[in-house]
Amino acid sequence: MSGLPAGVLPLDPQQTVNLQTAVDGLSPQQLQWVSGYIAGLAAANGETASAHGTTPSSVAAAAANESEQKLTVLYGSQTGNGEALADSLVQDATSRGYSARAISLADYKPANLKRESLVTFVVSTHGEGDPPDDAEIFYEYLMSDTAPKLAGLKYSVLALGDSSYVNFCETGREFDVRLGELGAERFEPLVECDLDYEESAAAWTHRVIDGLGTVLKTGGTPAVPLLRAVQKTSAYNKSNPFPAEVLVNQKITGGKSGKDVRHIELSIEGSGLTYEPGDSLAILPMNPPALVGEILQQLKLDGQQSVVVRDTTVNLVDALREQLEITAVNLAFLRGWAEKSASDELSSLLATSDAEVLGDFVDSHQIIDVVRKYPASVDAQTFVDLLRRLSPRSYSIASSLAANPDEVHLTVAEVRYTAHGSEHWGAASTHLVDRLQAGDTVPVFVERNSRFRLPAGDVPVIMIGPGTGVAPFRAFVEERKEQNATGDSWLFFGDRSFDSDFLYQLEWQRHLKQGSLTRLDVAFSRDQRHKIYVQDRMRENGAELYRWIEKGAAIYVCGDSKHMAGDVNAALIDVIATHGGLQADAAEQRLKELRAAGRYQRDVY
Repeated sequence: MSGLPAGVLPLDPQQTVNLQTAVDGLSPQQLQWVSGYIAGLAAANGETASAHGTTPSSVAAAAANESEQKLTVLYGSQTGNGEALADSLVQDATSRGYSARAISLADYKPANLKRESLVTFVVSTHGEGDPPDDAEIFYEYLMSDTAPKLAGLKYSVLALGDSSYVNFCETGREFDVRLGELGAERFEPLVECDLDYEESAAAWTHRVIDGLGTVLKTGGTPAVPLLRAVQKTSAYNKSNPFPAEVLVNQKITGGKSGKDVRHIELSIEGSGLTYEPGDSLAILPMNPPALVGEILQQLKLDGQQSVVVRDTTVNLVDALREQLEITAVNLAFLRGWAEKSASDELSSLLATSDAEVLGDFVDSHQIIDVVRKYPASVDAQTFVDLLRRLSPRSYSIASSLAANPDEVHLTVAEVRYTAHGSEHWGAASTHLVDRLQAGDTVPVFVERNSRFRLPAGDVPVIMIGPGTGVAPFRAFVEERKEQNATGDSWLFFGDRSFDSDFLYQLEWQRHLKQGSLTRLDVAFSRDQRHKIYVQDRMRENGAELYRWIEKGAAIYVCGDSKHMAGDVNAALIDVIATHGGLQADAAEQRLKELRAAGRYQRDVY
């Protein structure tokens, strides 16, 4: 406040002194809270928290200064973590008085990059090295020969990824290299984050914020923060999950089904948690007790031994069950275990230049398979130090909050299979399906997915969700019914068998009867000799599907990314080409335009 120019605030001298005294010594976070509190008081009195009392010329000058000294935070996010980190960076920057904005790469015009002076990228990698859906168009532009020289740009990249994939943080790495090739100047080094990203991301954010005064050439005296209202949010999040009570845990596949799929209802009453259709619910699972026992037996370790996990001393058995990842293999563990086991075979595998071979190994093995196949003698603490933290598992929310107040519903398929001569289990699915009953609690928090949202109520929607991918569309249909939406809705659903795997069959039939669902097309792959999938139904109904697209329908896809998503994408291109009279390349471009316009959205995993 001591550097505040006279006349900026509509206060008399004594009020100015009082204000300076009140805020003296407050941290940036405290200042941000105070600004929101005062903005709320102003709103309650019918006033707006604006810089009133300033002259038009001073406002214009401030605007000009803002355009010259601005941090742009561009994010590409598959699950919403990137968006949350980008928003947090902007909040920290504005709390220090800097001008900053966060923009999804899906909403950012790539050609504007050459006009920027300072940009940070928060970008995730989807699957085996692919950019997230909302960054695809920007990625293609940046990597193309038409990308402009960026000699006047300073940048830094925060890369998010999952080291269970071979091409860990690949999109962020490519952004970082390509920006340098185009002449931009890196002002903070690339930081790569695994699923347990909080500490690394926070350290990067602090370095970026601390360096803004120098990079923006403000002389270390940023402008005074503008007042703004602070929205009330729930106190429950990833670091403080809410203990949701299980209300219903019901099997919804038939006795002859090869799958155990559950409809699970949880209470969030009193939590303050809210969600929208398209969001996900993250749960903090516990690892299967049988798997914990197998690992202890294989390594000849005593589960009651004390170990240190993140500066806390716990019993080994509790650490393996509640805190550490013992199902999914990641590259860091493989490298560490190759050293401990002195296995030439494992070392050669890690040294291969064939990413597909290494990726197949990671996909098909769990921790127990690796320690059995490549034996090593390790003590408890050494083994614990090789493991990463147990990460939350996210499930598409299968309910509308408007239709189910204080509840959140999930559709969960149990992961249980035999491989390498023994039974294998998924951490979260078996915890939810096998070990939770009505009255039990499970720690949860909401993950926002702002890129997977319903359109206006009068817009037609096409929903494609085989298997448990149908979950968000149950939420969509419920929400549209509550809204009395007038737009038509068409659901494509597929699974193995009509008799055993028709998830939510009675509900879909009721929605059809009531008019809250306009059309339903199903594909049950194993009910006939020739397998039929949702993409086949799409092609069969191509003329009508194209008519819906041409009249403005929004398309949504949810489910498996490895096979289904690509097959559905190809079917859409075929439909547009066949019934739109276009060549394949033009049809593909048309689909990209739909994606850029927000009319083709995917939630694939």
